[in-house]
Amino acid sequence: MRNLLHCSGLSLMDVFSLFPDDKAAEEWFIQQRWPTGVCCPHCGSMNVQSSAAHKTMPFGCREYKHCGKRFSVRTGTVMQSSKLGYQVWLIAMYLLSTNLKSVSSMKLHRDLNITQKSAWHLAHRLRQVALSTREPFSGPVEVDETYVGGLRKNMHASQRKDLTGRGATGKTAVVGVKDRDSNQVRVKVVEKTDAETLHGFVADNVDPDAKVYTDDARAYNGLPFDHEKVQHSVAEYVNGQEHTNGIETFWSMLKRAHKGTFHKISPKHLHRYAGEFAERHNVRKLDTLEQMGIMAQGMVGRRLKYEELVA
Repeated sequence: MRNLLHCSGLSLMDVFSLFPDDKAAEEWFIQQRWPTGVCCPHCGSMNVQSSAAHKTMPFGCREYKHCGKRFSVRTGTVMQSSKLGYQVWLIAMYLLSTNLKSVSSMKLHRDLNITQKSAWHLAHRLRQVALSTREPFSGPVEVDETYVGGLRKNMHASQRKDLTGRGATGKTAVVGVKDRDSNQVRVKVVEKTDAETLHGFVADNVDPDAKVYTDDARAYNGLPFDHEKVQHSVAEYVNGQEHTNGIETFWSMLKRAHKGTFHKISPKHLHRYAGEFAERHNVRKLDTLEQMGIMAQGMVGRRLKYEELVA
């Protein structure tokens, strides 16, 4: 029998073999969060005891003078206050990790046998995990923007008239950067694609000494980097190393999911969808369990209450 814990790709049946119940799934989450031993999320102490009598809060901090609080592996994560079982969470993570175009809340609702409302909240809490900050890219990098939403055929004629230039009416702008050396991507939903916004995005995500490639949009003029442009305005798309094909390929994947899986994405939530696809791109060469482990570790310190989601 193959060693499922070291398998590059897991089937859904493999997942059920590894995690046949909530207890097995809970133990996996505990190992991902505390690989060197359980510690109190409130005070950081490792002087902790467990008790089977407290099913929802099995751990207790023994620093009674300063803390003494009970907790579980859910405490202080996106799973906090969730009534969904650990196995449901883990299978949802598997489905989001292995479906290249992501998974709609309706499919999660059917596959996990939970309400569509719970599935929608669950999926967005998992997407929240992907919204993390990292060190600037060392380059060379490609920077580009795209627009998501507002299909022309569904627009009023007065809106279609305005679909010109780089700021399309009814669509939401997303700017992205792809590091050629690491093949990693980062994205950000923005209100404008002016020089201040785009220059700021590059400065936040790219090392000052990195080589930057963009198209010939005027907003990139004066970018304080070693900067070269590809002249899209005169139908030039590749000139030696001058191209933005890598980030444009990522945009194509995001838009295919928008049209094929979700059909409509609210601008309010687009940052989480875009972040999900960037993270999926960044970890795609890892084993499935490694991808899920990164997601589990990223849950710590993240909360997304339903009230915040619909506010």
